[in-house]
Amino acid sequence: MIALGVILLLFTNCSDQVENGSKPETAYSQSPMDVKNQQVAKLPMLVDLGKGTCIPCKKMKPILDELKTEYEGKAVVRIIDLRDEPKEAGRYGIRLIPTQIFFDAEGKEIYRHEGFLDKQAIKAKFAEMGVY
Repeated sequence: MIALGVILLLFTNCSDQVENGSKPETAYSQSPMDVKNQQVAKLPMLVDLGKGTCIPCKKMKPILDELKTEYEGKAVVRIIDLRDEPKEAGRYGIRLIPTQIFFDAEGKEIYRHEGFLDKQAIKAKFAEMGVY
């Protein structure tokens, strides 16, 4: 019985659910802006939403940092830590973290994934979108 409790506790910590009653927006912005409201060229975007305390989120952070550099000028990789920006969970309709949302250059949501997503899967999704 104790083992089951430990397993449930570990599962809860790895896939934090986010409760909100908001509906997700279908586009990342009417005019694409980054976190600091600086103009961003119309590029495809990956938005990753999580918390620095979540184990899968921690594992994704270095991957996302690498992809930011790799895709500079071709796509935007935005990491949102919901500890710092809790309202973004409602804005994007987050139910579980981490969540990755891919948007086309016009801001339309193309694909959404909940949980850990490895580098190859992210690169494959970008390739499907025509981003190399």
